[in-house]
Amino acid sequence: MSKISLSECMNLAGTVVEADAVLDMDTMEYMGNECVLTSKTPVHYTAECNGARKVIFKAHAQVILSVPCDRCLEPVSIPFDIDVNTVLEFDDDGKLKETEDDYDELCYINGYDLDVDGMVREEIMIGFPMKVLCDEDCKGLCPVCGTNLNKCECGCDREVLDPRMSIIRDIFRQQGSLSDDEN
Repeated sequence: MSKISLSECMNLAGTVVEADAVLDMDTMEYMGNECVLTSKTPVHYTAECNGARKVIFKAHAQVILSVPCDRCLEPVSIPFDIDVNTVLEFDDDGKLKETEDDYDELCYINGYDLDVDGMVREEIMIGFPMKVLCDEDCKGLCPVCGTNLNKCECGCDREVLDPRMSIIRDIFRQQGSLSDDEN
């Protein structure tokens, strides 16, 4: 696990540390699926001391995550631009002070150490799309046989009848206006 130590820029106001950190993670779990990072850049960061125990932290990275399509399960490549820009303020014990602007808990910071993988994972989770589709017109999988309907038509009968309409179908069948193969 790659860590960034913020302690080296904490002592003198105006101290700036600029460097790259290696992103160690190759996969991450999302909604029960293991997603693979197919591409990743090092995390370029700047940490600037802005007073006693106050750090302006900026970071940028780019990753591409392979995620299964929500309809057909084919892999979809999703690019993420990771941009972090935050002010970190520590108390005398080295614990992160919570401010009004901390709408997300910075769970990837432990003492003066910042977990790079945790930060990137958190930013991906925040920016994850609500629905992942390989194509807007994705037909998905056949609910009967599981065939990917984007590749071929399976011929299964996929008509789903509304069970609430069964009484009306029975009435029509009794009157003879509905054949048995129409139910």
